Amino acid sequence: MPFTLPGTAIPFDEKAHEDTFSLIAPIISATGGLSLSQLSQLTGIEGSTIQNWVKRGWVIPSSSKKYGERSVVRIMLINIMRGTLKLEDITKLMMIVNGDVVDPDDDILHDRELYNLLCSAIYEVEDNRYHTSDEMRAVVTAKLPPEIQGRERRILENVLLIMVESALSGYFRQLAKNEFDELDYYSSEVGMAKGPLFLNQ
Repeated sequence: MPFTLPGTAIPFDEKAHEDTFSLIAPIISATGGLSLSQLSQLTGIEGSTIQNWVKRGWVIPSSSKKYGERSVVRIMLINIMRGTLKLEDITKLMMIVNGDVVDPDDDILHDRELYNLLCSAIYEVEDNRYHTSDEMRAVVTAKLPPEIQGRERRILENVLLIMVESALSGYFRQLAKNEFDELDYYSSEVGMAKGPLFLNQ
């Protein structure tokens, strides 16, 4: 199971299975949007990085120094995948589904719905320990809104599959890093006590 709510620094909560964004929405609505420092705290991303994404046109700019729901969700979606995909590829995926970052009318699926759908698929794949692309695709396909059909459905299915695979790859990458850090700490402790590790065995 993910350590945090996907794309955020908020500890994972079982309630997220129902509607992940509903756990984040009150934070945004309570203040009428998030300041750059609040957004940085929520996502764990440096403020300068967020500002750079805005300059590149990947995220809607703040209004009165507040980032609204669409900006916050877009940043969380990028954050979910940036550990395993190039930023340019992530934004290409987002454009395929959502077109112009500012115009919601050309979206196949709005960012909030896309985020919840992605999170739901991640949880199901992880809970069932699915590991093949076919298993993950079956989960994604079953979760797609029935009103989306034809070419748009095929596009959304493929994009979501890539997003799920990227998210889970990032999760296991983080697991590996945590294990490495623990091993590094342990080997340093042993090294201080017994000299260089393995050389004195």
